[in-house]
Amino acid sequence: MLDIEDAAVPDERQERSQNREPARKKLIRRDDRDHSQPLRVTVQVLFAILNLWIGVQFYLWVRWAESGGQAFEVSRPAGVEGWLPIEGLMQLKYFLITGKVPHVHGAGFFLFTAFLVISFVFRKAFCSWICPVGTVSEYLWKVCRSVFGRSFQLPRWADIPLRSLKYLALGFFAYAVIGMSAASIAEFLNSPYALIVDVRMLNFFRYIGGTAGWVVLGLVIASIFVQNFWCRYLCPYGGFLGLVSLLSPMRITRNASTCIDCAKCAKACPSALPVDKLVEIRSAECTGCLECVAICPAKDTLMMSAPVGLRRRRGIPAWTMAVGIAFLFLAIVAYAKITNHWNTDLPRQVYLELVPNAVAQEHPLPGQP
Repeated sequence: MLDIEDAAVPDERQERSQNREPARKKLIRRDDRDHSQPLRVTVQVLFAILNLWIGVQFYLWVRWAESGGQAFEVSRPAGVEGWLPIEGLMQLKYFLITGKVPHVHGAGFFLFTAFLVISFVFRKAFCSWICPVGTVSEYLWKVCRSVFGRSFQLPRWADIPLRSLKYLALGFFAYAVIGMSAASIAEFLNSPYALIVDVRMLNFFRYIGGTAGWVVLGLVIASIFVQNFWCRYLCPYGGFLGLVSLLSPMRITRNASTCIDCAKCAKACPSALPVDKLVEIRSAECTGCLECVAICPAKDTLMMSAPVGLRRRRGIPAWTMAVGIAFLFLAIVAYAKITNHWNTDLPRQVYLELVPNAVAQEHPLPGQP
């Protein structure tokens, strides 16, 4: 009888052992200091200052043109054309068809190309490292998090359909551009409307109407409470760069053997990606912000990696992204300036005639000169 009871003890212990939760892996804490977020903030601030400088200079130039050349004169900053992504898409198609760089708003073409290249190499880093709208959006929801202790995310049943809106907008613009021939693109770019489309963009905010003002205010409020509301749901530019980033050789990778499954990375991800469940992050929503990498406590577990062979990948330090983004941007801008493609060469008199009447310029219809 005692022998039977003694024999049953190991079976009971084995059953209890099988019912236990698996033991958590031991944390091997990182011994390096992560510099990704200070570096990213530095890049964000530098580009924000650059955009502010361009904006002020462009405003002064518009005031000079509106005064008939009587006000203080400054040169027109070509960098403002970086705010014209739809025109940049048209210029890209024109270049691919003809092999020629458009002579109108050439800076816009090269900036558009630079952002495409950066998104290909470093994921959708334009959105989280460069774009001033993305920077403002990010710090709006971080204000909410600091005040309420958290930011908010829409439920999955609303999140997924809303994410499709930016691709619908992108599809609309892409359809319009795809249907244009090189001749029709050249005709549009040389139209009075296109020559001062940047002025019309400025005037939209200078003389914003009631409806548009309420829409902008609504977007700001939504961006405070919902992480990256504009970028995540409505920005077609970000949607296009996200599709380009799917071809990127870079991606966030997770070492499952050293991961302790704390899920801190998933909670930190602004795009609400399940970083803690995946080995590689290939989503078009990943902006390469490295917030997940920065918060990971485990050594050699989460990193931005690059391929070093057919099946091997190696982590790259955060400074590589900062230097790489700056190098690609400056190199492409320098090339445009050296080859005399940066500035739009138009007589001063053309601007003096068109800028004061910017509101009167109508969008040319297809086939209309």
